[in-house]
Amino acid sequence: MAQFDVYPNPNPASRARIPFLVASPSDLLGALDATVVAPLRLKAEHDVVPVLRLNPVVHIDGQTYFLRPQELAAILTRSLKTPVANLSAQREEILAALDFLFTGF
Repeated sequence: MAQFDVYPNPNPASRARIPFLVASPSDLLGALDATVVAPLRLKAEHDVVPVLRLNPVVHIDGQTYFLRPQELAAILTRSLKTPVANLSAQREEILAALDFLFTGF
């Protein structure tokens, strides 16, 4: 599991609202039982109100999503199967969003 790998949401109850999860921990922690993920929500959803710097825009398979670090969760690593994308190209933006979440800067 690489940092910022994107996985299909394994939870059928929330998959329509949150189609993908982004693995957030460092590559050095890939062997842990659980990992922290941030959901991706479709930009087109009317109930998703982005916050500047907190919710970077990402694109996967022609769709536009907002990263939602304010909804971080822990999930069993084994429940994440095959990644469909990797957001390492947006590393600085994602880390800035996480930093903003925890420090306000």
